[in-house]
Amino acid sequence: MRGVRALGALLPLVLLVTGCGIRATDVVEVGDPAIVDVAPGREQSTLLYFVSSSSANRLMPVVRPIAIPAEGTFPGGTEATWGGANRAVALLFEGPNKSEVETGLRTELPYARIALSIELGPDGVLVRLNTAVTTLSEVARQQLICTAAQARTADRGEAVKVVGTDGVIGPARCAV
Repeated sequence: MRGVRALGALLPLVLLVTGCGIRATDVVEVGDPAIVDVAPGREQSTLLYFVSSSSANRLMPVVRPIAIPAEGTFPGGTEATWGGANRAVALLFEGPNKSEVETGLRTELPYARIALSIELGPDGVLVRLNTAVTTLSEVARQQLICTAAQARTADRGEAVKVVGTDGVIGPARCAV
């Protein structure tokens, strides 16, 4: 029995020393790297932050695809605003879609068709809305701050200041 154990203990050492029969080779070049179309057609996506119903007030990032219209036909804006940060925040105020609701996501932001602008300045992201913001709950504020920071800079750590019709919130950072 000891002989079997000793043999079992030595087997990994023997395999390590012999290298399992694999010989070293030089790099073999076989051509250019593959090119893959990861966003076919005129579709992009944005990241929105909704509230999980399963855990109290926990924000969950959701990737939302955005179909971009054909060139020159951007209702209510330009190509830059249609697929950019403005579009992401506008979608956030529309709330979760049917499939997102079915998975237990909700929003604490009021449903609203809003007019907005988002700018990136030396102090961070500035969001201007045509709605009240100081009465928003802390969770609603975080939804807005995280979505705006991610959409404008791809960095949730960027400071965000939100200016509404009733005052200013922030600068604040995404807590997610």
